[in-house]
Amino acid sequence: MKRILITGGAGFIGSHLCERLLNDGHLIYCVDNLVSCSFDNIKHLIERKNFMFYKCDVTRSPIKIDDKIDEIYHLASPASPKDYQERPLETALANSLGTLNLLRFAIEKKAKFLFTSTSEIYGNPEQHPQIEEYNGAVNPLSERACYSESKRFGETLVSIFRRKYKLDAKIVRIFNTYGPRMRHDDGRVIPTFIWKALHNEDIPIYGDGKQTRSFCYIDDIIDGLIKMMESEYFGPINLGNPNEEISVLSLAQKIIDLTKSKSKFIFLRSLPNDPRRRKPDISKAMKLLKWYPKYSLENGLKRTIQYFQQRVRKEVER
Repeated sequence: MKRILITGGAGFIGSHLCERLLNDGHLIYCVDNLVSCSFDNIKHLIERKNFMFYKCDVTRSPIKIDDKIDEIYHLASPASPKDYQERPLETALANSLGTLNLLRFAIEKKAKFLFTSTSEIYGNPEQHPQIEEYNGAVNPLSERACYSESKRFGETLVSIFRRKYKLDAKIVRIFNTYGPRMRHDDGRVIPTFIWKALHNEDIPIYGDGKQTRSFCYIDDIIDGLIKMMESEYFGPINLGNPNEEISVLSLAQKIIDLTKSKSKFIFLRSLPNDPRRRKPDISKAMKLLKWYPKYSLENGLKRTIQYFQQRVRKEVER
């Protein structure tokens, strides 16, 4: 049994990671300030013997855990454009000062460390698909920079601690991920489109809708994170689904078809600094981690739609 600390553990990805590792027989310390997520994500875990929750802001409060810690997964940060643009300073600090605090904590505990970075560090890419060696095309002054630039700086800190202190630290760059427990109002396209479709409301398309994304189902991402932590590889390494690149407009139509919705498209002005294409090269993950995504977009969407249908039913019952 490992003793594992997960920051951002009540968030979308973090709560799934907590649940998976808890089910694998490990002791889980879940840390979150609940600023951009709901306690409901971990409510079903709270009474379990090996699960402990700490409400804590990693940028301010030192984590006080006397027990030995074997592994640290650092996921604490607002992750949707809506959230990090509403909380730009908190986002920048979570990925910079928060990362520094946790790296020092990892040194103290002699723990393995995994930093969850993002495909946003590639910006509006001039190379497609994106390989880990590509340094990106990021506007450091844009509204998205609080997230992308702080993640880039977080990667720098992890690299420094690995070189200077020989810390077993790793970097994963997560591409667009979706699945149950996403907030319907977090601004990301899949929950937004599904929620609108289930209510037969107009689906907003920013720009011409031809911009593409590659979507990876949550269970596949969790597999990749765990495989990376267990590996001897430092990274950075891309985790995403290169087989599922789709235009935003086609995604919206697919969700309308799957939900049998009466929703129509409404076209809005393009978002500033919105990347035109986003697709990972996962050759390294396949070779070094023996990891590849197993869920097709359609199967993942069906599972996600089912989750939101349950949410809608609860909404009606209230």
